[in-house]
Amino acid sequence: MSTPQKLYEGKAKNVYTPEYDQEYLTYFKDDATAFNALKKGTIKGKGEINCTISSALLKLLADKGIETHFLSQTSEREMLVKAVKIIPLEVVVRNIAAGSLCKQTGLEEGLTLPFPLVEFYLKNDDLGDPLLTEDRLKILNIATSEEIEELKNKALKVNQYLRDFFANCEIILVDFKLEFGKDINGNLLLADEISPDTCRLWDSLEQDTEKRVLDKDRFRRDLGKVESAYQQVQKRVLTLIEKLGNT
Repeated sequence: MSTPQKLYEGKAKNVYTPEYDQEYLTYFKDDATAFNALKKGTIKGKGEINCTISSALLKLLADKGIETHFLSQTSEREMLVKAVKIIPLEVVVRNIAAGSLCKQTGLEEGLTLPFPLVEFYLKNDDLGDPLLTEDRLKILNIATSEEIEELKNKALKVNQYLRDFFANCEIILVDFKLEFGKDINGNLLLADEISPDTCRLWDSLEQDTEKRVLDKDRFRRDLGKVESAYQQVQKRVLTLIEKLGNT
Protein backbone atom coordinates (compact mmCIF):
# COMPACT_ATOMS: atom_id res chain seq x y z
CA MET A 1 0.00 0.00 0.00
CA SER A 2 1.36 3.43 -0.95
CA THR A 3 1.92 6.09 1.71
CA PRO A 4 -0.86 8.73 1.69
CA GLN A 5 0.32 12.12 0.45
CA LYS A 6 -0.87 15.32 2.11
CA LEU A 7 -2.94 17.38 -0.32
CA TYR A 8 -4.02 20.16 1.97
CA GLU A 9 -3.63 21.35 5.56
CA GLY A 10 -6.49 23.39 6.92
CA LYS A 11 -7.24 25.01 10.24
CA ALA A 12 -9.16 22.01 11.55
CA LYS A 13 -8.37 19.15 9.14
CA ASN A 14 -5.69 17.66 6.90
CA VAL A 15 -6.59 15.99 3.62
CA TYR A 16 -4.57 13.09 2.17
CA THR A 17 -4.70 10.94 -0.95
CA PRO A 18 -5.23 7.28 -0.01
CA GLU A 19 -4.55 4.24 -2.17
CA TYR A 20 -7.52 4.59 -4.52
CA ASP A 21 -8.39 7.25 -7.09
CA GLN A 22 -11.27 9.65 -6.47
CA GLU A 23 -11.04 9.24 -2.70
CA TYR A 24 -9.53 11.43 0.00
CA LEU A 25 -8.63 10.70 3.61
CA THR A 26 -9.54 13.50 6.01
CA TYR A 27 -7.76 13.77 9.38
CA PHE A 28 -9.51 15.81 12.09
CA LYS A 29 -7.22 17.88 14.34
CA ASP A 30 -7.62 19.28 17.86
CA ASP A 31 -6.57 22.73 16.64
CA ALA A 32 -9.14 25.46 17.17
CA THR A 33 -9.33 28.87 15.52
CA ALA A 34 -11.74 31.79 15.55
CA PHE A 35 -12.08 35.22 13.94
CA ASN A 36 -10.30 34.12 10.73
CA ALA A 37 -7.51 32.45 12.73
CA LEU A 38 -6.74 35.59 14.77
CA LYS A 39 -7.50 33.47 17.83
CA LYS A 40 -5.85 30.05 18.03
CA GLY A 41 -5.88 27.26 20.56
CA THR A 42 -6.50 23.58 21.17
CA ILE A 43 -9.63 21.73 22.22
CA LYS A 44 -8.56 18.37 23.63
CA GLY A 45 -10.24 15.47 21.84
CA LYS A 46 -12.01 17.73 19.34
CA GLY A 47 -10.71 15.82 16.33
CA GLU A 48 -12.14 12.52 17.51
CA ILE A 49 -15.44 14.09 18.56
CA ASN A 50 -15.97 16.06 15.35
CA CYS A 51 -15.00 13.12 13.14
CA THR A 52 -17.44 10.84 14.95
CA ILE A 53 -20.32 13.36 14.97
CA SER A 54 -19.76 14.29 11.33
CA SER A 55 -19.62 10.65 10.24
CA ALA A 56 -22.89 9.90 12.03
CA LEU A 57 -24.71 12.97 10.69
CA LEU A 58 -23.44 12.66 7.11
CA LYS A 59 -24.55 9.03 7.05
CA LEU A 60 -27.92 10.07 8.47
CA LEU A 61 -28.35 12.68 5.74
CA ALA A 62 -27.29 10.21 3.05
CA ASP A 63 -30.00 7.85 4.29
CA LYS A 64 -32.45 10.75 3.83
CA GLY A 65 -31.41 11.17 0.19
CA ILE A 66 -28.86 13.98 0.57
CA GLU A 67 -25.82 13.13 -1.56
CA THR A 68 -22.62 13.59 0.46
CA HIS A 69 -18.90 12.91 0.07
CA PHE A 70 -18.88 10.56 3.08
CA LEU A 71 -17.76 6.96 2.56
CA SER A 72 -16.69 5.66 5.98
CA GLN A 73 -15.04 6.53 9.28
CA THR A 74 -11.73 4.66 9.16
CA SER A 75 -10.44 5.61 12.61
CA GLU A 76 -11.34 7.83 15.55
CA ARG A 77 -9.94 10.87 13.70
CA GLU A 78 -10.09 9.84 10.05
CA MET A 79 -12.85 9.84 7.48
CA LEU A 80 -12.71 8.41 3.96
CA VAL A 81 -14.57 10.62 1.49
CA LYS A 82 -15.21 10.94 -2.22
CA ALA A 83 -12.81 13.32 -3.94
CA VAL A 84 -14.57 16.57 -4.75
CA LYS A 85 -13.58 20.03 -5.92
CA ILE A 86 -14.81 22.30 -3.15
CA ILE A 87 -16.88 25.32 -4.18
CA PRO A 88 -15.30 28.33 -2.42
CA LEU A 89 -18.46 29.15 -0.49
CA GLU A 90 -19.75 28.78 3.02
CA VAL A 91 -23.49 28.21 2.78
CA VAL A 92 -24.95 29.38 6.08
CA VAL A 93 -28.45 28.51 7.25
CA ARG A 94 -29.92 30.48 10.17
CA ASN A 95 -32.99 29.56 12.22
CA ILE A 96 -32.41 31.92 15.15
CA ALA A 97 -30.67 35.30 15.24
CA ALA A 98 -27.13 35.04 16.65
CA GLY A 99 -23.54 35.92 15.88
CA SER A 100 -22.79 38.10 12.88
CA LEU A 101 -26.46 38.38 11.93
CA CYS A 102 -27.14 40.29 15.15
CA LYS A 103 -24.04 42.46 14.72
CA GLN A 104 -24.92 43.36 11.14
CA THR A 105 -28.67 43.90 11.54
CA GLY A 106 -29.31 44.77 15.18
CA LEU A 107 -31.63 41.80 15.62
CA GLU A 108 -31.84 40.56 19.20
CA GLU A 109 -29.93 37.37 19.88
CA GLY A 110 -32.30 34.46 20.33
CA LEU A 111 -35.03 35.83 18.07
CA THR A 112 -36.61 33.00 16.06
CA LEU A 113 -36.54 33.98 12.39
CA PRO A 114 -39.83 33.85 10.43
CA PHE A 115 -38.18 31.47 7.94
CA PRO A 116 -34.77 29.79 7.61
CA LEU A 117 -32.32 32.30 6.17
CA VAL A 118 -29.77 31.00 3.63
CA GLU A 119 -26.65 33.11 3.10
CA PHE A 120 -23.49 32.72 1.01
CA TYR A 121 -20.04 33.72 2.22
CA LEU A 122 -16.88 33.69 0.13
CA LYS A 123 -14.23 31.34 1.55
CA ASN A 124 -11.36 33.81 1.63
CA ASP A 125 -9.63 34.66 4.91
CA ASP A 126 -7.74 37.57 3.35
CA LEU A 127 -11.04 39.26 2.48
CA GLY A 128 -12.67 38.31 5.78
CA ASP A 129 -15.09 35.76 4.26
CA PRO A 130 -17.49 38.43 2.94
CA LEU A 131 -21.24 37.96 2.56
CA LEU A 132 -22.12 37.66 -1.14
CA THR A 133 -25.27 38.50 -3.04
CA GLU A 134 -26.50 36.14 -5.73
CA ASP A 135 -25.40 38.58 -8.44
CA ARG A 136 -21.90 38.73 -6.95
CA LEU A 137 -21.80 34.93 -7.06
CA LYS A 138 -22.54 35.10 -10.78
CA ILE A 139 -20.05 37.90 -11.46
CA LEU A 140 -17.32 35.96 -9.66
CA ASN A 141 -18.24 32.86 -11.71
CA ILE A 142 -18.65 30.84 -8.51
CA ALA A 143 -22.11 29.53 -9.31
CA THR A 144 -24.78 29.79 -11.99
CA SER A 145 -28.40 30.66 -11.26
CA GLU A 146 -29.27 26.95 -11.41
CA GLU A 147 -26.43 26.02 -9.06
CA ILE A 148 -27.40 28.75 -6.60
CA GLU A 149 -30.94 27.38 -6.51
CA GLU A 150 -29.63 23.84 -6.05
CA LEU A 151 -27.36 24.95 -3.20
CA LYS A 152 -30.29 26.69 -1.50
CA ASN A 153 -32.59 23.72 -1.86
CA LYS A 154 -30.00 21.27 -0.55
CA ALA A 155 -29.13 23.53 2.38
CA LEU A 156 -32.80 23.88 3.34
CA LYS A 157 -33.32 20.11 3.18
CA VAL A 158 -30.28 19.57 5.39
CA ASN A 159 -31.68 22.14 7.81
CA GLN A 160 -35.04 20.38 7.92
CA TYR A 161 -33.49 17.04 8.84
CA LEU A 162 -30.86 18.38 11.23
CA ARG A 163 -33.20 20.73 13.07
CA ASP A 164 -35.60 17.85 13.80
CA PHE A 165 -32.74 15.50 14.70
CA PHE A 166 -31.13 17.93 17.12
CA ALA A 167 -34.50 18.79 18.64
CA ASN A 168 -34.82 15.11 19.55
CA CYS A 169 -31.39 15.44 21.21
CA GLU A 170 -32.81 18.37 23.23
CA ILE A 171 -30.52 20.71 21.29
CA ILE A 172 -31.57 23.82 19.38
CA LEU A 173 -29.95 24.18 15.95
CA VAL A 174 -29.44 27.94 15.89
CA ASP A 175 -27.44 28.14 12.68
CA PHE A 176 -24.74 26.24 10.80
CA LYS A 177 -22.46 26.40 7.77
CA LEU A 178 -22.17 23.87 4.97
CA GLU A 179 -19.66 23.35 2.20
CA PHE A 180 -20.32 21.65 -1.11
CA GLY A 181 -18.11 20.21 -3.81
CA LYS A 182 -18.38 18.63 -7.26
CA ASP A 183 -17.24 15.10 -7.98
CA ILE A 184 -15.54 13.95 -11.17
CA ASN A 185 -18.94 13.74 -12.88
CA GLY A 186 -19.99 17.25 -11.86
CA ASN A 187 -22.47 16.09 -9.22
CA LEU A 188 -22.97 18.52 -6.33
CA LEU A 189 -22.22 16.78 -3.02
CA LEU A 190 -22.43 17.93 0.58
CA ALA A 191 -18.84 17.97 1.86
CA ASP A 192 -16.62 19.05 4.77
CA GLU A 193 -18.10 18.35 8.24
CA ILE A 194 -21.12 18.89 10.50
CA SER A 195 -20.01 19.36 14.09
CA PRO A 196 -19.90 21.79 17.03
CA ASP A 197 -17.21 23.58 15.02
CA THR A 198 -19.63 24.35 12.18
CA CYS A 199 -22.97 24.53 14.01
CA ARG A 200 -24.27 26.90 16.65
CA LEU A 201 -25.98 24.60 19.16
CA TRP A 202 -27.91 25.53 22.31
CA ASP A 203 -29.01 23.18 25.06
CA SER A 204 -32.81 23.37 25.07
CA LEU A 205 -32.86 22.25 28.72
CA GLU A 206 -30.74 25.20 29.87
CA GLN A 207 -32.08 28.77 30.24
CA ASP A 208 -28.81 30.52 31.10
CA THR A 209 -27.50 32.18 27.92
CA GLU A 210 -23.89 31.15 28.57
CA LYS A 211 -24.43 27.71 30.04
CA ARG A 212 -26.67 26.67 27.13
CA VAL A 213 -23.86 27.07 24.54
CA LEU A 214 -22.65 23.67 23.25
CA ASP A 215 -20.48 24.75 20.30
CA LYS A 216 -17.31 26.64 19.35
CA ASP A 217 -18.76 29.85 20.75
CA ARG A 218 -17.47 28.56 24.10
CA PHE A 219 -13.97 28.87 22.64
CA ARG A 220 -14.64 32.12 20.77
CA ARG A 221 -16.09 33.86 23.83
CA ASP A 222 -13.84 32.27 26.49
CA LEU A 223 -16.81 30.65 28.24
CA GLY A 224 -14.80 27.67 29.45
CA LYS A 225 -15.78 23.99 29.57
CA VAL A 226 -15.32 23.70 25.81
CA GLU A 227 -14.36 20.03 25.86
CA SER A 228 -17.32 19.01 28.02
CA ALA A 229 -19.73 20.86 25.69
CA TYR A 230 -18.40 18.98 22.65
CA GLN A 231 -18.57 15.71 24.58
CA GLN A 232 -22.18 16.41 25.53
CA VAL A 233 -23.14 16.93 21.88
CA GLN A 234 -21.40 13.70 20.89
CA LYS A 235 -23.14 11.75 23.65
CA ARG A 236 -26.60 13.01 22.69
CA VAL A 237 -26.05 12.50 18.96
CA LEU A 238 -24.76 8.94 19.31
CA THR A 239 -27.47 8.04 21.82
CA LEU A 240 -30.20 9.11 19.39
CA ILE A 241 -28.46 7.45 16.42
CA GLU A 242 -28.36 4.19 18.39
CA LYS A 243 -32.00 4.58 19.38
CA LEU A 244 -33.05 5.19 15.77
CA GLY A 245 -31.07 2.15 14.70
CA ASN A 246 -32.98 0.00 17.15
CA THR A 247 -36.44 1.12 16.03
